[in-house]
Amino acid sequence: MSSYRKSVRVVTVLVAGAALIALAWVLRQRLSVGEEDAAPVRIPGFWHVGRPGEETPSEDSSAEERARLVSLPYLSGRVAASDAGPYGVVIHDPERSQEGLNLYTSGHGPEAVLMDMDGHVVHRWRYPFRRAFPEETPTVDTEFFRRARLLSGGRLLVLYQTGGLAFLDRESHLLGRCPGNFYNDFDASHEGRIWTLAKEVSSGTGEPARLDDFLVLLEHGANGAGCHEARRLSLTGLFRASPFAELLEPMAPAGDVLHSNAVEELDGRYSDRSPLFAAGNLLVSIREIDLVAIVDPIAERVLWAQRGPWRGQHDPSLVDDGRILLFDNRGGDGASRLLELDPVSGEIPWTWSGQPPSSFDSPIGGTCARLANGDTLVTESVPGRAFEITPDGRVVWEFRTPHRAGPKNLLVAMLFEVQRIATDAFPETRR
Repeated sequence: MSSYRKSVRVVTVLVAGAALIALAWVLRQRLSVGEEDAAPVRIPGFWHVGRPGEETPSEDSSAEERARLVSLPYLSGRVAASDAGPYGVVIHDPERSQEGLNLYTSGHGPEAVLMDMDGHVVHRWRYPFRRAFPEETPTVDTEFFRRARLLSGGRLLVLYQTGGLAFLDRESHLLGRCPGNFYNDFDASHEGRIWTLAKEVSSGTGEPARLDDFLVLLEHGANGAGCHEARRLSLTGLFRASPFAELLEPMAPAGDVLHSNAVEELDGRYSDRSPLFAAGNLLVSIREIDLVAIVDPIAERVLWAQRGPWRGQHDPSLVDDGRILLFDNRGGDGASRLLELDPVSGEIPWTWSGQPPSSFDSPIGGTCARLANGDTLVTESVPGRAFEITPDGRVVWEFRTPHRAGPKNLLVAMLFEVQRIATDAFPETRR
């Protein structure tokens, strides 16, 4: 077995173990389905079985399968679906919502779906990992597109968790690829380069294995030709050499100690307000220690970092006036919420957790994006829901994933991300 494959397997096991520990409190409360209610997980993709509102693996799965199902939170639906529906777009206020197309990826398979505002499918891209990387052994992590970004001409750039990145044309033909042990997110906002995240196993003699997280710069030619690693920066090393070293103190001694889950290359907007926002700096989220940071990858310095009242956060992005919008998974009294952080003042000028029926909760995953009209698009990953809210919190668009399976549709695929795409970014709505 190649050293790369061994590394991938070890990293996968450690990530799974760390995630299992993080979700142990859930499982202690949720493992209550009897054999008569369980159903075997035998369909392609990653699904999770349970009664409505419960999070349980199939009782007839082996111990190994059960551990895998509950310890890979990004790659499995965590909440049982209602058998009643409705599915698809269930709310659409065309007068108030931001017009466009919607691109989404989920745990149902290696596929990205583009749909209009009413939920009608405009286009699909699909490409199995085993075809993109035939020399590598597929794992449960490579069964889906973890992330996808629409490029010009209908091309798509996709991430297979732990397996690499692939460029697809409009008709889902493979154009190029970037092999590597990459995780969770990537930024391809500049032609010819990609920032992504990677992990390496690190342990001393007699010490338990731990994962070190890295910021990785990939450079490539047209459609991924000649893709190669140009730079690799250790996040732990950057922090230890910075004035923010003490923020690493909650870090566990072993396992997936940081779990970086987002990287965004800043474009220079708002740099007149603060040099933090200079073009080329990287906005990074580190889930396990509830940390958000801005890194200068050229100077190899952490410029700013803050741990706040958020917990297990995802998907920070720079929005109006240099504020950071993020999905706060567990900071809203144990539930989820959105918040805006001002990194210059350290203040949190806005939070939103909603009220029934617009409240939401996703212990893991989740994304949020500020739209051109000032609304916010939210992906509530765990229950497979996405919705758009106005600045005053009114839901004007809502989508519930149709990717259900199993007896009474009690399996739901994890909804990784829904993105709003400008209509002219994908001309010709041929299928």
